[in-house]
Amino acid sequence: MSFGIPELLVVLAIVLLLFGTKKLKSVGSDLGGAIKGFKKAMNSDDEPSQLETDKPESANTETPAEKVSETSKTDS
Repeated sequence: MSFGIPELLVVLAIVLLLFGTKKLKSVGSDLGGAIKGFKKAMNSDDEPSQLETDKPESANTETPAEKVSETSKTDS
């Protein structure tokens, strides 16, 4: 049992009548965002292991808040 173009158009028309174009647009954008997030999460799983090996041992571990407090002390 295969579906052709006419059958798919009928199904699409019924879905449009049931949900409306605004609802379908929001569902489509939500689905697209979910897929982007999933792909980003899948790609970021590989990156942290590479970043940890690329960091030099003597990396500056000072937080931005500590930098600001030091500069405000020297400016006073």
